[in-house]
Amino acid sequence: MAINCLRGVPKFPFPTKPKRSTTNTHFFFFSSSSRKISLLVSTSPTCSFSPMSYDKDLAAAKKAASLAANLCQKVQKALLQSDVHSKSDKSPVTVADYGSQAIVSYVLEKELPTESFLLVAEEDSGDLRKENGQETVQRITELVNDTLVVEECYTAAALSTEDVLRAIDSGKSEGGSSGRHWVLDPIDGTKGFLRGDQYAIALALLDEGKVVLGVLACPNLPLTSFGANKQHSSESSNDKIGCLFFAKVGEGTYMQSLDGSSPIKVHISAIENPEEASFFESFEAAHSLHDLSSAIAKKLGVKAPPVRIDSQAKYGALSRGDGAIYLRFPHKGYREKIWDHAAGSIVVTEAGGVVTDAAGNPLDFSKGKYLDLDTGIIVTNQKLMPSLLKAVRESIQEKVSSL
Repeated sequence: MAINCLRGVPKFPFPTKPKRSTTNTHFFFFSSSSRKISLLVSTSPTCSFSPMSYDKDLAAAKKAASLAANLCQKVQKALLQSDVHSKSDKSPVTVADYGSQAIVSYVLEKELPTESFLLVAEEDSGDLRKENGQETVQRITELVNDTLVVEECYTAAALSTEDVLRAIDSGKSEGGSSGRHWVLDPIDGTKGFLRGDQYAIALALLDEGKVVLGVLACPNLPLTSFGANKQHSSESSNDKIGCLFFAKVGEGTYMQSLDGSSPIKVHISAIENPEEASFFESFEAAHSLHDLSSAIAKKLGVKAPPVRIDSQAKYGALSRGDGAIYLRFPHKGYREKIWDHAAGSIVVTEAGGVVTDAAGNPLDFSKGKYLDLDTGIIVTNQKLMPSLLKAVRESIQEKVSSL
């Protein structure tokens, strides 16, 4: 897959009228009849950012995420047992996670050399620098160089293992409310990646604590509608797969294929009756309380079973009208990280959606690596939000009372 260098990236005709923007979330309802209706409503104040000021940043982000997706696809097609490791919290990490982070860090610094570069990212090189990590580092370095070779402007010299380790460690920023911070999840949905299912490379830019652009590369997501009657595994679909979603504050959300087709503007569903919908939720029960989601769906009268897929691919599918509601309720004690929601939130809100916590508060990305939330995250359109919030409050209260 060849991707043009930044200077050759075409400029797409975005609308100039500024929109109002919102924040982000995790649970998700589908309707086959609602994709053609646009909803360009939001609940947060009009933003003060100039969309034109992020053109170069967005082009660089699209390029970085697309190259990282290329690397991840190579690894997923021929995944080796030695490519998978366990972090200190027992969660899996692969050479693709590290390679993706190195690619994104390297490309952003190359394409935006005049900007002060701060990156909040999930991985670091600590385990790789240990004596037993040398073979893994070499594998990652080869993957990174093989991926960058498609870019003529990056072929002057191959990166060394130390170059790659430094690129991975660029992601040590803590974020915050001042300055510009890139936010990256190099593979959101690593367990889905390992199963051959959905995952995403999720990249966003914060400016003074606000999300101003986001890119989601979803290598296994079909380009066509992803509804309740379709399987979530890429292997079971004849549809062309590989989507790139991108959004910039005030300019809407666009989708194109990962191989570079012309982008199309997308909009969230405007469905008003939840009984006609089905919903998305996290594939892993450990990532969300499925019983609470089921109770909420029952209160709303939803009849279809949930569609469970991994990663922020759910945000992308929601942004193009595949569904109407997405909820995420982590287990007690879990703290949401900003890289799990920053890119997805702006992709949904610029498509006309609303993203809040379970109490209806906007998500705040200005407090560092973590989101301070009330119970969980909710994504829907403005028409459904009142009834959804009511069902959420009642279901949570009932759950607490039963304990």
